[in-house]
Amino acid sequence: MTNAAEELLGAVSAIRRALRRYSGRPVELSSLTGAQLELVRLLRRRPGASIADAALELRVAPNTVSTLVGQLAEAGVVARAVDATDRRVARLTLTPAIARKVDAWRDRRFEALGGALADLTDDDRRRVADALPALARLAEALEVAGVIR
Repeated sequence: MTNAAEELLGAVSAIRRALRRYSGRPVELSSLTGAQLELVRLLRRRPGASIADAALELRVAPNTVSTLVGQLAEAGVVARAVDATDRRVARLTLTPAIARKVDAWRDRRFEALGGALADLTDDDRRRVADALPALARLAEALEVAGVIR
């Protein structure tokens, strides 16, 4: 199992490195930490999430998300709006300019990955597609465990 784990980590790392080199991070996001980028990616997928929603999905404490939101709001990356039905809740979105940059960044990564997948043989594309459910379960198992056992 150690060999499979090592090969999987190597492959995932190589894919991420290649996509980073191809797509480049927008200048406006270049100084963000990993945790801040995770929140930015989450808000791209789920605009209007609350701090509690984000904390649950990122599996961190709400005060951690609150701190990240404060930092990102100060940097002009995240906007807070009062929830229409519960004024105690802040709804979080990316600022419009940042949302456009993040969307373009994601699109470049998606395009690069799609192109690389298209270059694979039909058999290899099918194998990748067949592996996706197991990889999603593996990711969930790692999230639930919180640490590698």
